[in-house]
Amino acid sequence: MSLPSLLNRRHFIRQLSVGTTVALALQPRLRAQASAPTRKLGVVLAGLGNYARGELLPALKETQHCRLAGVVTGSAEKGRTWAREHGFPEKNVWHYDTMAQMASADDVDLVYVVTPNSLHAEHTVRAAGAGKHVICEKPMAVSVAECDTMIAACKKAGRTLSIGYRLHYDPYHQELIRLARTRELGPFMKMTGGFGFRMGKKVWRAEHALAGGGPMMDVGIYAVHEACLAAQADPIAVTAKERPKTRPEIFVDVEESLDWTMEFANGARAELFTSYNEGLNQFRAEAAQGWIQIGPPAFSYRGLKGATHLGPLQYPPLRQQAVHLDAIARSILERTELPTPAALGRRDMVIIEAIYEAARTGRRVPVKA
Repeated sequence: MSLPSLLNRRHFIRQLSVGTTVALALQPRLRAQASAPTRKLGVVLAGLGNYARGELLPALKETQHCRLAGVVTGSAEKGRTWAREHGFPEKNVWHYDTMAQMASADDVDLVYVVTPNSLHAEHTVRAAGAGKHVICEKPMAVSVAECDTMIAACKKAGRTLSIGYRLHYDPYHQELIRLARTRELGPFMKMTGGFGFRMGKKVWRAEHALAGGGPMMDVGIYAVHEACLAAQADPIAVTAKERPKTRPEIFVDVEESLDWTMEFANGARAELFTSYNEGLNQFRAEAAQGWIQIGPPAFSYRGLKGATHLGPLQYPPLRQQAVHLDAIARSILERTELPTPAALGRRDMVIIEAIYEAARTGRRVPVKA
């Protein structure tokens, strides 16, 4: 059988039935239910912003191995309201300055840090110091040095540290990972895409002191991470160029838009873009014998689309955050390898620091481990 015929036959088999599609999409959840631990981990949300309210709270209601056990917030009144509305005791409302008191909360196992980027390191260290496992939202921190501090704190406490890379559990991205690992189409040598949107007004994400950078730290990191998944390797060097600012009154000390290239040891290249002024939400990886494209949208919470050279990919919807939380909970309960460990967050911060240096200097910058 010729290679094109073989690939078409494989594609037909994968897309043949809804049952097959569901199995692929829900693979992580099905594995989790096969021998489900009986105890649910008590999860505390540190930071009650839009992501915690709109995504993590609903996800916790769907999880098999987690439950909302408390919150950390700067507003005691808001914390008490959450306790009443979501069924945990008011004693499990902490201020950021009193996170150490969680050490006596036996019903709390895991803290999900969802505060502004520049506070991730501080709040992760405090949660670990209280003897709790930690999930930190991306980006892991605003510097590699902070990543190292966080890793050291969790290691000293004997607790795990995971990063909120929810797309590892989305079926479209799982298919890209599968193709990259099996090299069914050959290695992906050309990657393009990125993530950007128009920011309507200045918010904390456009302030360097809180965000550590502009769209690269917020949405560009998705493309950085995806390129590494597609290449199944870390880049050896990067080049980058910041585009001229069209709204300097908003983007005072952070970039507005940025183009960058990631080079890999086998000759593969990723040409990527991020912006707080222009919309883009897709990723494409090309190999000698075919391609896969995710998006638009590619990096959103829901509604993702995808295709390969053989036709559309179709998977049923799932809540990425719920599958993500359950996968991490199982690894903690069963003491197995974390699915999205801190090493990935640190790796991405190494790359981002190199990209910013390349944009600042105009030079090709090697990426160091």
